[in-house]
Amino acid sequence: MIGFIFDMDGVLYRGNEPVEGSRELINFLKENGIPFIFLTNNSTKDPSMYREKLLSMGIDVPEGVIVTSGLATRLYMERHFEPGKIFVIGGEGLHREMERLGWGTVTVEETRKGAWKEVEYVVVGLDPGLTYEKLKYGTLAIRNGAKFIGTNPDTTYPAEEGLYPGAGSIIAALKASTDTEPLVIGKPNEPAYEIVRSRLGNVDEIWMIGDRLDTDILFARRFGMKAIMVLTGVSGLSDIEKTGIKPDLVLPSVRELLDYLKTLREASE
Repeated sequence: MIGFIFDMDGVLYRGNEPVEGSRELINFLKENGIPFIFLTNNSTKDPSMYREKLLSMGIDVPEGVIVTSGLATRLYMERHFEPGKIFVIGGEGLHREMERLGWGTVTVEETRKGAWKEVEYVVVGLDPGLTYEKLKYGTLAIRNGAKFIGTNPDTTYPAEEGLYPGAGSIIAALKASTDTEPLVIGKPNEPAYEIVRSRLGNVDEIWMIGDRLDTDILFARRFGMKAIMVLTGVSGLSDIEKTGIKPDLVLPSVRELLDYLKTLREASE
């Protein structure tokens, strides 16, 4: 049996606008009992928030099939690190995940009073409310010995108006100010793969559907998945030659993937 991993931003939707055919594709998978996971490098929302967003677009899936880089970061920290205070640079979803750890988070207000000296982990994701002050205290904490953790390397993400700065842009600023390489959890790295592989269960083959060559398609290549690139997000055809990262299949959108899967199913019957 084939299992599917879908990126979300730029694949199923752009901003708050669904990609044509995304709802029909997911309904097809559900109706035919085909396992799938949504895996997003965006940590601004947690799975419950993403479920509500998807519902608003007519896509009804349980929270358990939604994996964010924020969730992956929490699970990795639970397994591999000792408890310690956390300074979060990120959106609401990442704050929620770090609070679920129960290790204690340090606020910007507390860092102003010197609490940055007590921080043991600086966890960084996409932060729509980013300020210089957050970068300043993140820098001070990392230079003081705090572990530097990034949720994902995406330098941009696709929205209605075009490409916005992503978590990777914020991580790059902190790398420059601290001379420190972060541990990055999300695609195309192994911590994200471990989680989705376990949640897909007993499947013979995995297809990864994404819009970014440097994360989604590279992720598929690293871990032996079939790589399917759609052209509704970040990367275009010209980027394949530039990067040397080659998908197995390139489609205009997930709508064509639905047609492709229907044809495969008909041929096997």
